[in-house]
Amino acid sequence: QMQLVESGGGLVQPGGSLRLSCAASGATLAYYAIGWFRQAPGEEREGVSCITNSGGVTRYADSVKGRFTISRDNAKNTVYLQMNSLKPEDTAVYYCAAAPDCTATREVFAYWGQGTQVTVTS
Repeated sequence: QMQLVESGGGLVQPGGSLRLSCAASGATLAYYAIGWFRQAPGEEREGVSCITNSGGVTRYADSVKGRFTISRDNAKNTVYLQMNSLKPEDTAVYYCAAAPDCTATREVFAYWGQGTQVTVTS
C-alpha cells in the first residue's frame, strides 16, 4: 500500500516562496498522476495542481497559474510543488494524493497524505 508524506510547509511573508515535497513509500510513484490539493479553514478542499505519471502534462488552478510549478523526480519517488509569490489567500493545509491520471475527479484520488500547513502572513 502506497503512503504519501507531505513536507516543506511553514510560515512565510507575502511574496515569499516555499517548496513542498510529496514523498512516496510502499509503491512506485511513477505509475501514478499526483495531485496537490489545499484546504483552508471552513473551506472545501480544492485542487491546486496535478502532474501526470511521466511528468509530461501539468495542470494548475487559475488562482496559482504563473506562481506555482509542479514537478516530479520518479527516481526519488517524490513530487514537488514550488510556490512563489505567495499570497495570504494561499494559506491552507496542502495535501498530495494519487490517481490514474489528472483528469480524475477529487473522489478518485487516493493515498492522501497527512498534509502540511502553509501560512502566508506579514
